[in-house]
Amino acid sequence: MGQIEWAMWANEQALSSGLILLAGGIVATAGRFTQWYFGAYSIAAGVFVCLLEYPRGKRRSGSTMERSGQKYMTPVVKLFGPLTRNYFVRSILHLLLSVPAGFLLATILGTACLAIASGIYLLAAIRGEQWTPIEPKPKERPQVAGTIKQPPSNPPPRPPAEARKKPSEGEEAGGGPPGGPQLNPIPVTDEVV
Repeated sequence: MGQIEWAMWANEQALSSGLILLAGGIVATAGRFTQWYFGAYSIAAGVFVCLLEYPRGKRRSGSTMERSGQKYMTPVVKLFGPLTRNYFVRSILHLLLSVPAGFLLATILGTACLAIASGIYLLAAIRGEQWTPIEPKPKERPQVAGTIKQPPSNPPPRPPAEARKKPSEGEEAGGGPPGGPQLNPIPVTDEVV
């Protein structure tokens, strides 16, 4: 059995945490809570976390499913280099982002989820994992010689392959099918009627 890649779990956890922070921040700001400015902070932090976590990292086995539209965000995340590639840095960043949102009831669930994601990223970093982008594979051109098949021998319309029969010996010799009906010629007479 293969080893668990903790970064994949942390990525999903952090992305959902960003969405929860965003929703809690909208509720706190729209509801004009007494400390609504923590709600506004949660909106900004949630958007930042979602943008950072949207591009999935490549798995060691290479069988990673790319999110739709990820190819547009990957170069941005790749641009920051070790700040986004290193999971120790992500762990500390998520922990620091979660602290201010913990002072408001509407955003405390997002805070707890982001703190859990921070812990999972710390575990991934200890195990030596790091974020690597999913690079697009170059498209291979099909070999022309490999795609050309033998042309059909029968003119259209062709019956399905299983209905086609091979010619028997009698047909190849020019005679009729063996045991088939014999044609009787019509007798010609000289009588005029």
